Amino acid sequence: MSNPFVAPARARSRRRLPPCALALAAAFAVAGCAMPTHPDSAAGPSNPLNPAAVQLLDDTHWVLQSAQTSDGRSAFEVPADKTAVPTLALDATSGQRLASGFSGCNRFSGTYALRAGGLTFGPLATTRRACGADAGRLEQAYLAALSHIDTTLVQMRPPQQMRIVASNGVTLTFAREGQ
Repeated sequence: MSNPFVAPARARSRRRLPPCALALAAAFAVAGCAMPTHPDSAAGPSNPLNPAAVQLLDDTHWVLQSAQTSDGRSAFEVPADKTAVPTLALDATSGQRLASGFSGCNRFSGTYALRAGGLTFGPLATTRRACGADAGRLEQAYLAALSHIDTTLVQMRPPQQMRIVASNGVTLTFAREGQ
């Protein structure tokens, strides 16, 4: 038989929380109230160049503005003559993604793909015009950068801009044609 005076005492002891549990609960409650807040005004400026916007590149035309190395130096000079500036057109109206443009001396064309926030090109075919030394170097550097893309960043709000970062660290900055 059980003792009628012991059973209620055991039941009461089971209902009590140990003092350390109460202290721990109080600490969590205070910590939850003291969480820091970060107002939007304290946040840094947002980066308008967005890898996700790469998916919006179909049916766009771009003009090269600059080419810089990873340390900010000029990778190659972009001609002042607007007819000699490299261009890039990305066209999907035929149902296939086709790239074309001017590389500084010759015209080029090929396919492109937009996958996982990135822009890649298939093999690019070029015309075979004879180029001067400067135009030849420009064309070679431009096509090399398009063939080895690491990152593509796009800003679709004005001024619309695209940056292609090549595996050698060269960043090509384009402005959308017609702006």
